[in-house]
Amino acid sequence: MNHPELTLTDRRFGQTRRHDAWWLQPLAVFLGLSVFGLYSLWVVFQGDHYHHGPYLSPFYAPLLFDPAGHISGHSWLAGRPDWLPLWVPPSLLILWAPLGFRFTCYYYRGAYYKAFWADPPSCTVSEPRKEYRGEGSFPLIIQNVHRYFLYFALIFVVILAYDAWKALWFDNGNGGKSFGIGIGTLILTGNAILLGGYTLGCHSLRHLVGGIRDRLSGAPIRRTAYNCVSCLNRRHMLWAWMSLCWVGFSDVYVRLCSMGVLSDWRIL
Repeated sequence: MNHPELTLTDRRFGQTRRHDAWWLQPLAVFLGLSVFGLYSLWVVFQGDHYHHGPYLSPFYAPLLFDPAGHISGHSWLAGRPDWLPLWVPPSLLILWAPLGFRFTCYYYRGAYYKAFWADPPSCTVSEPRKEYRGEGSFPLIIQNVHRYFLYFALIFVVILAYDAWKALWFDNGNGGKSFGIGIGTLILTGNAILLGGYTLGCHSLRHLVGGIRDRLSGAPIRRTAYNCVSCLNRRHMLWAWMSLCWVGFSDVYVRLCSMGVLSDWRIL
């Protein structure tokens, strides 16, 4: 029985036999990450309207010091360190950790490899290069630092949860604090919850709590932790996008309240 000879032919970029709108998802990822990246860059160097009452924008948490001319009541230090150049804003000192965690995230890698590098742009769609180097060589080998960024991300979840707690205490006009709940309180609490769900569902954390053992049945506590992380990990993409959008939304809300565009409504 004769078989037809199969030959490999060069294909142009984007060539495929798919008839669906395969380009829609990478385009949406490209636009979403681009908008968030540009907005984050602007927020880092803008240095204003980052707080309102007990509310602190997550882009500035933790606030190591206030920018010149601002007294927010949220800063950890009394003033800017003398050794720090004047052009360095406080948010630049802390944002490298959460952004590094997201940039090296296993989900986001697959998302922006397709959206920005077209590697490949989608399944069964030809890409613009003829060789595959993977993550075993420079520069993509640096993605392996994700497991170390995880430790910083866990610390930031605690800090943001503390900021959500502080958002429950408002100035009572007599120099003290009184308990209350505003719209901003709910927004910052939701931000901490969503970032917690995204971070605690991380693939690296899943390996850390259970993957290093060959048999989990003999370690009930580790097995329970592994199952909890796995439950969150099943919706890791959803947690990733919801938390990303909510971080931006939280900053916008605090910013608009600080500018006087919005008035924070006290529920309690």
